[in-house]
Amino acid sequence: MVRRNTLLLAASLAASAAPALAQQAGFADPGAIDAEVAAFTGAAIGSPGGARQPVDRRLRLAQCPAALQLAWQGRAQEMVRVECTAGTPWRIFVPVIAVQGASAGPQAASAQVVVERGQVLNIVVAGRGFSVSQQGEALEEGAIGAWIRVRPEGGRDTVRARIETPQRVVIPVS
Repeated sequence: MVRRNTLLLAASLAASAAPALAQQAGFADPGAIDAEVAAFTGAAIGSPGGARQPVDRRLRLAQCPAALQLAWQGRAQEMVRVECTAGTPWRIFVPVIAVQGASAGPQAASAQVVVERGQVLNIVVAGRGFSVSQQGEALEEGAIGAWIRVRPEGGRDTVRARIETPQRVVIPVS
């Protein structure tokens, strides 16, 4: 019984130390990736619409010097692709719990308006190996995946950007 308790204690300590060790060794923090995925999906881990489970703590992904790129993967949006395109590039796929009652396909996401006119957003211009962001204002309402007009902060001109999360729009650059 003492040996079993000792093993449980050792396993618990190892699990709690994993994120700290990952940071010290120059690896990406899985907890930070989990938070990005939760912000992207708008749902917590284990809840409908959120990640099925946390990112595997055993992964040793290089720290990303730029903002992570997140996008829906699959026709039914059953996964989130998380990608670092700077430094040492890497890509992982995080499975998502399907929302009950939602039909499969892009139409399911388009039914729910997540950005309102006048809302302050983070506008991200993203290309291969870089991303630049700035705050701006939504000039139209829309759902995830929709293209809307936005006005960058301090600017007169408007640009079109794709809604990626309720707080972020993206202007992809090839």
